[in-house]
Amino acid sequence: MRINFFTALLLQAAALIAPSSQHIFSIPGTRSISRYPVRKIAGVSVVDTPIVRAAQEFARSHSSDHTYKHVMRSWLFGAIIISRNETLKKSMDLEVHAVSVLLHDLGWDRTPNSSLVSPDKRFEVDGAIASRKFLKSHKDGRKWDERRVQLVWDAIALHTERGINQYKEHEVAVSSAGISLDFEGPLFGVQPAEYDAIVREFPKDGFKTALNETFIWLCGGKPFSTYNTWMQPWGDRYVPGYNSSANSRIETIFRNLP
Repeated sequence: MRINFFTALLLQAAALIAPSSQHIFSIPGTRSISRYPVRKIAGVSVVDTPIVRAAQEFARSHSSDHTYKHVMRSWLFGAIIISRNETLKKSMDLEVHAVSVLLHDLGWDRTPNSSLVSPDKRFEVDGAIASRKFLKSHKDGRKWDERRVQLVWDAIALHTERGINQYKEHEVAVSSAGISLDFEGPLFGVQPAEYDAIVREFPKDGFKTALNETFIWLCGGKPFSTYNTWMQPWGDRYVPGYNSSANSRIETIFRNLP
């Protein structure tokens, strides 16, 4: 992934700093990217605007403690990745990145009868849909052009699909890369000391168990959204009656071909 990710960044660079991508440098209704206010969290500088603050609060109100710490770590890892790469520093929409990562796991909201979780969609899609609604309901988000909103949707919906997202826009690719570091350790220019400082601020204690419980909940509650995905092994291993073999893609294709 390390080689492919940075190769993709280089291939995308020319397109994303071309005149047709002027939104990157001057976004209607917002400040220039280079003039965003910042704050520091766990020693990492991050963009600090009302909509980013609101996204952080929205994530907090719709997440377990473990999930909230995960999205915060992922955001900070991504911010470091951006700061270490000149192409990203010049081209990234920092608000889009922040909102995308902070809201990427809204589909894990286990509140009974949560309005964010559908009975049939993948959790990534639930999160993308909920994030679009969040943006449309926020006074600053309503000023965003559709491209920025779509970037958030894509970053969230595709954040687990590395074979696709690394070839998308920087905001999409980097969102996934930062999230992946929470599971893979320091990469992409993030140093071990920086990584450890973030984990001290937002500890991982109990995260493995919480993840396991969440994935079992998703596989058990809406199995058809998990068949043929990376989450399927949790259903196969832990959910009684989970029938992935009868619903695998090969079976579907063969049933409908002569």
